[in-house]
Amino acid sequence: MENAGVGWIAAIIIGGIAGWLAEMFMKSNMGVIANILLGIVGAIIANAILGLFGITLPGWLGYLVAGFIGACILIALGRAIRR
Repeated sequence: MENAGVGWIAAIIIGGIAGWLAEMFMKSNMGVIANILLGIVGAIIANAILGLFGITLPGWLGYLVAGFIGACILIALGRAIRR
C-alpha cells in the first residue's frame, strides 16, 4: 500500500524529515519517533485537507510539504489542548 506515490520506507524517512523540520520551525522538543509519527500523520491529514480544496501534492516532495504542514498543525493543536 502506498501513500501519495511514496512507499512505506520512504514515507517513514520523509515523515521523519518533515516532523523534524516542523519541530525546528515550531520550536518544539520531541524525539525521533514522535517526529516520524508527526510527519506521517501530518502528511495524511494535510493531504486530506488539501484534497477538499482540490489541491494535490504528488511524489516525495509533495509528501514532505504536506507532512511539514500537517505536523505543524498537529503541534499547534497539541499546544492548544495542553493549555
